Amino acid sequence: MYISARADYAVRAMLAVADAASTGDERSGGGELVKAASLADSQDIPLSFLQGILLDLRRAGLLHSHRGTEGGYALTRPPAEISVGDVLRAAGGALTSVRGMPADRAGYHGIASGLRDVWLAVDGAIALVVDRTTLADLLADRAPAP
Repeated sequence: MYISARADYAVRAMLAVADAASTGDERSGGGELVKAASLADSQDIPLSFLQGILLDLRRAGLLHSHRGTEGGYALTRPPAEISVGDVLRAAGGALTSVRGMPADRAGYHGIASGLRDVWLAVDGAIALVVDRTTLADLLADRAPAP
């Protein structure tokens, strides 16, 4: 698994929004709206790059945005219901790629035919970790042990 800057920035931005959500109603994922410029500053992410990431997260149904001077971004669900895997898939697609394609699309023949199964097992192991780790876990410093 290669963790791109885009994927890393997406998780960091979601954590910052989740942290702001903790000041609001935990059941609804509500809380303080976070402006893109504030996220960019606090997480040291280029604003123009972050805006594209936020759009992808919104399209994936992880964030909603409010316009206007009092606007900003908020989670669509509580942090305990959003996994790192959700964020990674929204930001970059497949968790594991083989030559730029999702692992399940890799095809081999002959002596290398078993390699596809290895890549799928790697993808499954990564999915197991990132799908069971939520934003709430990371905010509470409960990330899985290596």
